[in-house]
Amino acid sequence: MWIDTHCHLDAAEFDADRDAVVARARSAGVVMQVIPAVEAANFGAVRELAQRHGLAYALGIHPLYVGRAADEDLQRLADELRRHRDDPRLVAVGEIGLDLFVPGLDLQRQRRFYLAQLALARDAGLPVILHVRRSADLLLHGLRRVEVAGGIAHAFNGSDAQAAQFAALGLRLGFGGAMSFERALQIRRLAATLPETVPVLETDAPDIPPQWLYRSAAEREAGAAPGRNEPAELPRIARTLAALRGWTAEHTAAVTTANAVAALPRLAAL
Repeated sequence: MWIDTHCHLDAAEFDADRDAVVARARSAGVVMQVIPAVEAANFGAVRELAQRHGLAYALGIHPLYVGRAADEDLQRLADELRRHRDDPRLVAVGEIGLDLFVPGLDLQRQRRFYLAQLALARDAGLPVILHVRRSADLLLHGLRRVEVAGGIAHAFNGSDAQAAQFAALGLRLGFGGAMSFERALQIRRLAATLPETVPVLETDAPDIPPQWLYRSAAEREAGAAPGRNEPAELPRIARTLAALRGWTAEHTAAVTTANAVAALPRLAAL
């Protein structure tokens, strides 16, 4: 059995066949998905999907959406966390964080929203799901200022030292489709060498397709449909981790499930 710790099931790419996507995932052994919100406008959607399909969700404002968020959205998040604090399917505050990859983003505003959401997670006693893109050191600085109940650094692609620092602060590191590319040397080396208690599995569906779904720009220009990732791909992604570690599929499932529950403790009851 597998847990997809990061799946945007509410994305428009799934509008045509969302129920079938969930069914395919279950048939593949993916018994749980965590659906993180990205802005206040989809708080209700991720909660409703989690309730309808027996999944889990997180509430937060993604750094790529901070520019169009209102300051009042932080209060709305606080209100939602308070209103649904007893909902066992609400497992984290996320997706939150910092993005230093996309040009033109307001870093000062990102940092203000990030620190405010860390404080909300601390006050709610919830772990966090972090967006980490060329921002690991700044994220770590925030985690040292505002202590939270662990969580997951999603789609991690940092250094050994950064990985160790996140782990020391009680966070697990998310590995998904990027790990399946042989040229992703740092991600694959981290996946192979981190302590067994650190990695969790994720798809980030419909994004970050694994190697077998990826379409190059030239292929897309030639008419190939872009490869849509979905949670049913998780067991095959897990085989990459198993091969890198020399693990059996059973051991990989047991370890990554235990790590996911350690990172997001409310999953244990689901």
